[in-house]
Amino acid sequence: MKQNSKRQNKGFFEQVYKVVKEIPIGKVMTYGQIAEILGSKDARKVGWALHANKDINCPCHRVVNKEGRVSRSYAFGGYMEQKDKLLGEGVTFLDELGVDLGKCKYTD
Repeated sequence: MKQNSKRQNKGFFEQVYKVVKEIPIGKVMTYGQIAEILGSKDARKVGWALHANKDINCPCHRVVNKEGRVSRSYAFGGYMEQKDKLLGEGVTFLDELGVDLGKCKYTD
């Protein structure tokens, strides 16, 4: 049973990475958006997938929470690293941690 569950997670994680790689520079998506695209209601599982990511070509920094906030526990160098990457790509912030979802949310 556990082995099958691991295989299912791996398949889901790979699907998450595929979606994230489609987010264009200057745009972000939320964990919930990605979960919904993949037919899941579990946004946290998307977060687990991103935390486990080993592919440096997968732009995990382009994923934010439902309020547009960057993660204080961003796994790849802290929230300032995530924010700096997003700013470098032209993403607009409304405050210290909040992305302007009205301008930068990818919905295609």
